This record gives sequence, structure tokens and C-alpha cells, in this order.
Amino acid sequence: MPCPVNVWHRAAGAATIGGMAGRGDLGDFLRKCRTDTTPEAGIPGYIRQPGRRVRGLRREEVAQLAGVSVDYYTRLEQGRHTSPSEAVLDALGRVFGLDAAARAHLTDLARPARRRVEQAPPQRVRPALQQMIASMVDHPAFVVGRRTDVLASNVLARALLTDWTRLPPRHRNYTRWVFLDPAARDAFLNWPTVAAEVVGTLRLYAGRFPDDPQLNELVGELTIKSPEFRTWWNGHRVHERTHGTKHMRHPAVGPITIRYEALALPGDEEQTLFVYTTDPGSLSHDNLRLLALLTAQHQTDRTPSGGTPTREASARDNVTDST
Repeated sequence: MPCPVNVWHRAAGAATIGGMAGRGDLGDFLRKCRTDTTPEAGIPGYIRQPGRRVRGLRREEVAQLAGVSVDYYTRLEQGRHTSPSEAVLDALGRVFGLDAAARAHLTDLARPARRRVEQAPPQRVRPALQQMIASMVDHPAFVVGRRTDVLASNVLARALLTDWTRLPPRHRNYTRWVFLDPAARDAFLNWPTVAAEVVGTLRLYAGRFPDDPQLNELVGELTIKSPEFRTWWNGHRVHERTHGTKHMRHPAVGPITIRYEALALPGDEEQTLFVYTTDPGSLSHDNLRLLALLTAQHQTDRTPSGGTPTREASARDNVTDST
């Protein structure tokens, strides 16, 4: 009987072959874009032909619209040519109607050897930034790094989402929490939307850093454990986090509709600060304030009568770095 560890590694490898960014991913992405682009959207003035069975565009149609030969485009999809020019990438982006994030992803996939992270140093959040988010007692805030690893979080963010400090360092990952913690499915009223978007974020990262072994490990685990992740990952859609709205429900205070801002941090392009806010005067605003009060009370209850937090409480209240 094979060793369970060996079974896991073989399964993870099989699950991620062709799923990570690399030579094959450019072709996979182009095929997905082609099948998702209807003739009505891709071909100016197109009138659907009776009996047409192809939902998306044919290779011949893409090649004609992009101004390349059918053989050239076919080689791109088959991974036999992996260095298209910028002009070709622009033309394909126009044919497929790609937004800025998808267009950048296409460029990353066409230049997969530019970035490598095997020897990347552990990420650290600057002490001043740690102090800043810790002082934001009315707004959940946290810092996300490579692979959506959660590098730092304030008390209210941990109360609203999950207490990252209680997790092993390897498990302090936002995507992993969304897919593998049942509480996350209860926390987001629009969980499928949130989950699909975070998969798109991982896809963007995979295009930029195709040789990240920890990303390969994460994708392998989630592909095996989550059918939804496997479906969305194979869909090759990308998503860039900028700002948006999330509809949540907290077991202690009820529904909270939050607005988030994703702020790129100077000095480290791989770190993003997320800040959650609510509309003043709304039920969500009141519920988040109530959660902040309950959290503060819990912190007070853990503080000895002398006014100095216990060593355990102090460690847990500090934001936590991750590698």
C-alpha cells in the first residue's frame, strides 16, 4: 500500500500540471478567451449564421481579426510559440475584449521567464505600518502579500474574518481560508462571487511568478480539496483587487455590508493593505461598531487588574508577519 504522503504529492502534482503559469498556460488562456468570446462580440457587424455550432470564435476568425496567420495563432494555442510581439498581444487583447487586468495577465504569460521567486526572501511588514493598522480600532485592516498570504491584521479584522494568529504560519492565507474554512462560507453572503474573485487574484499572481513553489503547493492542495476552486482555477479568469463591496454576516452582530479599498504599499509591490469601511448611519455601520465594542471588551477581559496585558494577549494583539 503506498505511503499517504507519496499519494498526496502525486495527486498534487497531477492536479497542477498545466494549471500553473508557464509555457502551457499561454495556450490555455488563449483557448479560454477564444471560447468565451462570442462572434457577436468579437466580429464587427457579425450576424449569427443558422446552424453554427461553435459558441466562441474559431481559430481562423481570431487569426483574421488579429492580423496573423492561422498557423501562427495555432502555434500560440498549442504552446509551440511562446514569445508573441507586443503588437500581437495588443491585437489579441482587442479581439477578446480583455480588460486591463486580463491584458496584463496575457503579457505575463507571454513572458514567463522574467520573474522567479524560488529564493525570494520572507516578507515582512514594516513596524510603522503594523502600528498604523493596529491603531485603526474602528476599521478592519490587514496586509496581504504573495499568494494572498495574510502578513498582518488588526484586532477588528481578526474578529470579523478569522484569527490568523491562531493558525500555523503556512495556513495564514486568505484564499485557503475562503475555500477550506466552513466559517468563511457562512461569513460571506455572496461567497461564490468572493471565492471566484480570489481565484482570479491567484491567477494574476501565477502569471507574474510562474515558478513560485509555495503557490504550486497551495494550488495543488486547493485543487484536490475544493471542487469549486478546481473549476474556477481551470476557468483562467483573472481579477485585480482595487475596491469593492462584500456582503457579510457575523454570528455575534448580524449582517454587515462592507466597502473595501486595496492600497498598494510603497517599497514592496507584493504587499497590499486592505481597509474595510461601512456607510455612516447604516445598519452595517452600527453592527461593525458593535463588533468593535465587543472586541474591545474581550480585550479588556483578558487584561489583568494591574492594567498590563498578559504575554499571550500582547503577542496575539500584535500583527503577525508571515513568510
